[in-house]
Amino acid sequence: MPRQTKTDKTSTQKPIRDAQATQAVILKAAEEEFALHGFTATRTEAIAAKTGVAKSMIYYYFQDKKGLYRAVLERSHTELLQICQQLDIDNLTPDVALEHFLVALLDCVSRNPKLPTIMFHEALQNQGKYYKQSSSESIDTTLVKIIERGVTTGIFRQLDPFQSAINIMGVCLFYFIGAGNIKQHPQGKKLLSKAMLEQHKQDAITLVLAGVRR
Repeated sequence: MPRQTKTDKTSTQKPIRDAQATQAVILKAAEEEFALHGFTATRTEAIAAKTGVAKSMIYYYFQDKKGLYRAVLERSHTELLQICQQLDIDNLTPDVALEHFLVALLDCVSRNPKLPTIMFHEALQNQGKYYKQSSSESIDTTLVKIIERGVTTGIFRQLDPFQSAINIMGVCLFYFIGAGNIKQHPQGKKLLSKAMLEQHKQDAITLVLAGVRR
């Protein structure tokens, strides 16, 4: 039987884990834990156990639980931030700009229904401390800007843009939090199914646009 060469031995060794892939695994598990428990009650030991990544490695990449939490907030909003930056809202009428914003928001959250729950915990436990430190606030700024322009041009009725932005976010996002309480639609349709999420998107957009127009 031929002897195994040094090259053969090397080929049978497990490849070194890619740093980016490892961080992605950690962030995905952390997102699930923060959605369930919020920042305060989440334990890095639970994330380590779920991922199989040593706790020391989590700290190596993210320094501490706060660093990991901030990374989760940034990651969870990245897609929506990019879409908001691409929206040419200044060259659209305010109602069309608002509709495009709502489509982007609801599509993004439908793909990541944990996001509203994380934000809910952030508001209750931290009073938005970490949210304010993230780049995610620009999402709210974009919405306020659209409403302000709609009021100024007379397309929207007289509104307080800041308060209206809060109410609009509530219409769009509380559905995902409330789904945990209702769980099953009376007709047997699951609230987070593709069909029900599409229905929620259309209903929310119709309700918001009807509410802001003159």
